[in-house]
Amino acid sequence: MLTLLAFLPLLGAIIVLLMKKESVGLIRGFTLAVVSLNFLASLPLLFGFDSAQTGMQFVEKMAWIPSIGVDYHVGVDGISLWLVMLTTFLSVICILSSLTVEKKVKEYMFFFLILETGMIGALVSLDLFLFYIFWEAMLIPMYFLIGVWGGKERIYAAVKFFIFTMVGSLLMLVAIIALYYMNIRAGNPASFNILELYKLPIAPSVQMIMFMAFALAFAIKVPMWPVHTWLPDAHTQAPTAGSVILAGVLLKMGCYGYLRFAMPLFPNATKAAVPFMMAIAVIGIIYGALVAMVQKDVKKLVAYSSVSHLGYVMLGIFALNSQGVVGGLYQSLNHGISTGALFLLVGVIYERRHTRMIEDFGGLARPMPNYAAVFMVITMSSIGLPGLNGFVGEYLIMLGTFLSSPVAATFAASGVILAAGYMLWMYRRVFFGEMKHEENRELKDLNGLEWAYLVPMLIFAFWMGIYPATFTSKMEPTINAWLKQVEDRRISCQELTSDNPMASLFSGFDGPRK
Repeated sequence: MLTLLAFLPLLGAIIVLLMKKESVGLIRGFTLAVVSLNFLASLPLLFGFDSAQTGMQFVEKMAWIPSIGVDYHVGVDGISLWLVMLTTFLSVICILSSLTVEKKVKEYMFFFLILETGMIGALVSLDLFLFYIFWEAMLIPMYFLIGVWGGKERIYAAVKFFIFTMVGSLLMLVAIIALYYMNIRAGNPASFNILELYKLPIAPSVQMIMFMAFALAFAIKVPMWPVHTWLPDAHTQAPTAGSVILAGVLLKMGCYGYLRFAMPLFPNATKAAVPFMMAIAVIGIIYGALVAMVQKDVKKLVAYSSVSHLGYVMLGIFALNSQGVVGGLYQSLNHGISTGALFLLVGVIYERRHTRMIEDFGGLARPMPNYAAVFMVITMSSIGLPGLNGFVGEYLIMLGTFLSSPVAATFAASGVILAAGYMLWMYRRVFFGEMKHEENRELKDLNGLEWAYLVPMLIFAFWMGIYPATFTSKMEPTINAWLKQVEDRRISCQELTSDNPMASLFSGFDGPRK
């Protein structure tokens, strides 16, 4: 099932590549059919998932490159399940919103399908080698989506996105290779199997070096302050669907990377890094909110809000308790819905006015009442109004953070107030007040296609806010087991010293085998 989900879009991309570029309608329809079929194919994954099991499910494993211990090994648990579902769902929404794309339609759809394969593959990989291939595979299609179909400064944004992500990825690759050789030196068979590497004893001093390499790669992807500067440019210049999938899924790869790799592999380093990680998460929350408040471009305002909201996700994850981690993972899903919908809404008005500057609007609620109503609901969702999805995640994160660090929770709470400030201020200036531009009087309200991709987002905004147990019930058992695993491994590695044979990896590989 997981192989089907990961590679069906790739098969679709190959078929699109063989189509004539003049068959624009056929290409659009076929791509929509592929992503819709992939979403339907992911539903049995959800309904067949056993919440009582805390291990991997739907596992597939076969030897791929036996000479160096690389396997094709995939599976999902309560951490990755909803992220896979979010990916297949948002892919349908993105293609629906892309049916109006006129420039190089064949190439656009090809790169988007390749991107979906990369995202799903990275989320289900249980082999570090396989994970890294999918991780890098995501960069190429996203680079082209921004660089070809983006705004005026698209080349700058695409290159910046690529360089930032690549630098972090290369450091992670070095750490993966080091981990591989450490496993061999421990007397184990050559393997990149993450489930086996969880058992590898690593001295805390060595863990810190390895953790920093993984943590930097994932921090850039989240992105956390101060390595966030590529994000506003990428968001602002990307086409609407590119911004949605970037906010909805690609940024979550960083959060997922911490949960799947950095934290369980290096628990002692994780524990030591908690004060630092919480501090930069809080800085990111406040900084992102303050910078969002002064933006003149609606899309850039939403982009900086992502920096602030992802700070909450990381704060919850590093609270290292059930409430915080569940809240962080839940907020990852919320952010995909709320911020994804905001980018879709910004795209709607941009197609009509070809501007995103707040000063070019005003009084839009009169000619576009339905648009204004939908925008208001999603704005409240982003702020965290009770009854909508954003509230549940933020509440759990604050609760978990307070149990871990009352000081961090106190400072982070200011971000909620600031978010209400910049979002409501933006909404008032765009939709109310005097209509100073005559061209705004003739704007048409939402059409059928726009309703088609906005209504599902609204449904999930209410569903996740009113009955979150649908989602958290499948997360909590896995996360509780994950927390126990991290703590048990931390205790088992605590007594190891830098004289442990594992540490010889960093001194010329000259040490006795275990």
